[in-house]
Amino acid sequence: MSTTPRPATLPSLPNPMQRTLERMGLPAADFASLAGPLGVTPKDTIYAQGTLKLHHFRPQADSVYRVPVLIVTSLVNQPYILDLVPGQSMVEFLLKQGFDVYMIEWGRPRKEHQHLTLENHVLDRLPACVQQVLQHSGERELSVIGYCVGGLLAVLWAALSAGEARSEMKSARQPGREAQGPLKNLVCMAAPVNSDGLESLKAWMGEDFDEEALLAQHGNVPAEWVQNALRALRPFGKVAGAMNLLNQADKEEVVRSNLRMGKWETDNIPFPGGVFRQMVNDFLRGNKLVRGEWVIGGRRVDLGAIRVPFLHLLAQEDHITPYASSRDLVQLVGSADKQELILKGGHVGLVAGRGAELRMWPALDAWLAPRSV
Repeated sequence: MSTTPRPATLPSLPNPMQRTLERMGLPAADFASLAGPLGVTPKDTIYAQGTLKLHHFRPQADSVYRVPVLIVTSLVNQPYILDLVPGQSMVEFLLKQGFDVYMIEWGRPRKEHQHLTLENHVLDRLPACVQQVLQHSGERELSVIGYCVGGLLAVLWAALSAGEARSEMKSARQPGREAQGPLKNLVCMAAPVNSDGLESLKAWMGEDFDEEALLAQHGNVPAEWVQNALRALRPFGKVAGAMNLLNQADKEEVVRSNLRMGKWETDNIPFPGGVFRQMVNDFLRGNKLVRGEWVIGGRRVDLGAIRVPFLHLLAQEDHITPYASSRDLVQLVGSADKQELILKGGHVGLVAGRGAELRMWPALDAWLAPRSV
């Protein structure tokens, strides 16, 4: 018989989350079931190009505004943050208000997509989606809503397409509103434009950061790397969120909402290598957009060329797009009808969750509705 002493068994501490889950009738580890399926608002894919998909959401109102809405999502996050679940979905809210909603899903780039650049996105893929929306809706103009990096892409496209349209109209000696092309309204949500306001990222990815070594090893920036970079902006954010959740563990919908957000936050997308190289050098280090020096596809980006009605929605406690990185946008666009709204909440809470439902969505509707007829 062995005489080896057995290790003492420590009593396990009670797990409040486990007890909460059991009270809800769910196994303790079944977090996926608790979060539920995400991004389920009925839609049809009307166009695809490589990994890109353009979705059209089925109407949910008896009457629909004339001007369709195209949502441009971020390159590094899944688009379903704007369509979590019924009752917690900006897309669903817009549909019920009578908007005709389309959304770009950029997809997950693979090794063969590592050479995709801003030119591919801003001068090819996004304009192709715009034309598909116009053709599908039968309208000649549309509104564009861009979130985070999607907002930056929308701004770049709007500025370049406006400049091109004005050049064409000038050559044809036909000045007029059509000089803005098909864009009728532009809405950005937490769009970064001034890299001097991204102090943490700039300190990390300054001159000593070797982006070429990263891209040589992986082709695209891995999703895990993107996730860790975002978490590094608020190192204790995840721990603080978990502690706050435990304090509200007896509130089922709070738990479910938190887990939906958590599922999305860990579901990043690889960053296309070509775009990442440009973002690091031209945007983050060079800060060329606000300096009026950013050249894409041989054309300089002039934010003053944007003259359509413009709205920028910002979050007061945004650590991913701090106010210092976004405040210049409303000043630099050339629109006469322009507005900046700063709302309570953080980067994600701006577009999803209870705060968005009470503040941002109604503000967006109030601004966009009269400009969509």
